[in-house]
Amino acid sequence: MSGGLLVAGTTSDAGKSVLTAGICRWLRRRGVRVAPFKAQNMSNNSAVVVGPGGRGGEIGRAQAMQAAACGLAPDLRFNPVLLKPGSDHASQVVLLGEAVDTVTAGNYRQLRPRLAETAYAALAELRSAYDVVICEGAGSPAEINLRAGDYVNMGLARHAGLPTIVVGDIDRGGVFASMFGTVALLDPADQALVAGFVINKFRGDLGLLQPGLDMLHRVTGRPTYGVLPWELDLWLDAEDSLAYGRVLGRPAAPRGTDWLDVAVVRLPRISNATDVEALATEPGVRVRLTIEPAELAAADLVVLPGSKSTVADLAWLRETGLADAVTRHAAAGRPLLGICGGFQMLARTIHDPVESGRGSVPGLGLLPVEVTFDARKTVRRATGTAAGDVPVQGYEIHHGYVSAADPALPPLLRYADGVGEGARLGAVHGTHWHGAFESDEFRRRFLTEVARQAGRTGFKVAPDTAFAAARERTLDLLGDLVEEHLDTDALWQLIETGAPPALPFIPPGAPTA
Repeated sequence: MSGGLLVAGTTSDAGKSVLTAGICRWLRRRGVRVAPFKAQNMSNNSAVVVGPGGRGGEIGRAQAMQAAACGLAPDLRFNPVLLKPGSDHASQVVLLGEAVDTVTAGNYRQLRPRLAETAYAALAELRSAYDVVICEGAGSPAEINLRAGDYVNMGLARHAGLPTIVVGDIDRGGVFASMFGTVALLDPADQALVAGFVINKFRGDLGLLQPGLDMLHRVTGRPTYGVLPWELDLWLDAEDSLAYGRVLGRPAAPRGTDWLDVAVVRLPRISNATDVEALATEPGVRVRLTIEPAELAAADLVVLPGSKSTVADLAWLRETGLADAVTRHAAAGRPLLGICGGFQMLARTIHDPVESGRGSVPGLGLLPVEVTFDARKTVRRATGTAAGDVPVQGYEIHHGYVSAADPALPPLLRYADGVGEGARLGAVHGTHWHGAFESDEFRRRFLTEVARQAGRTGFKVAPDTAFAAARERTLDLLGDLVEEHLDTDALWQLIETGAPPALPFIPPGAPTA
């Protein structure tokens, strides 16, 4: 077979990514050769994929997670177009894994036909190679101001003949109006592909919800395929940092007598914020995102995460008083970690004619290094060691590199060939590697050292926490939720045969082109 399905949403963060992953895991359990697809993603959370000829490329991190749900290695075709916002007005365009341009609202229209053609070709290749492709939309299909050039939502569905389900987050409120309005704002040809709905994040008595589901069916002629319950354990690999609450996950009780409190600065252009999720899987480690200087003062470990715009976010740190809080934290000998852009901010000087175009600007001066930005982007997987013998794996995505450093400064990590990477000076640590803390032994050693530096002598790492197993449990949970709470027989028929014929038109509908 060559089946397909588009998972659209009433809004961003409605649950499209997790529902797509759950459907993928359910189909894989049935023995179906299934792959994920998102024509265009807009996110600064990305994963590195080894492309043709060993070249490193980027796709959205959510599509890498969905690939894992399918039991597949990530593929550049799973997310052929990735837009990485560097400001409110411009985004870097990553096409089949490679940064090719920077676009604004003005010149995006000129580039869009090329992006759409690439996306359609990638989907066609996947549909010829797999039994089923589960596609994820972006934002909402009812963004009628963008419909004329859409190739991600109903434009994709029309092009590929994909039946579509619309997921809505009931926890936000107004879900019935959002679902009805989503359909009613589409033109007749688009409406003909919208087969039904899924409710996400429901808490309470399903019997109280049922009258609303029945009325939605009556007024739209479309069923609700199921109601997914609120699930606190679904927080790994969030598509966007905005999906995070203040505290990541549900911290387990410490193995020792002390907790370790980790404060992650929520930068405006935060990138790959998922790096700190591995820390949050450890018992006794409480990880929270914050923009409050006072919360940095109370933390045992402060983390400056990655940034899509290092210089701009550094200026924001200074404007908000967070830079002073970071500096005071380090001056007190308390642990500080910079990852990628956060590491670059710790430098004495940043030379950036590329990303911000501001030339040389002073960094926080907490590590004796200089960082220079190059037009060529480093995108690659990385393997090596820490502390001499601890294996570490990660990946790199950055324009900046260390162009000068104190020769006596010890590295935080070493590549497999022995070359040093990152830096550490007292309790200040920095690295360009994303994903390093997913390496269990390195994470334990690092947290043990951080606890010592912070004076948390009663903190003990758990010897048995395995991050890869935690991620796999999350994917299994998604598959369980789909199997237990959705009408999978109806979903299978939809995937196999397409949208039901003669679905009713809901006025007023968008004007036909």
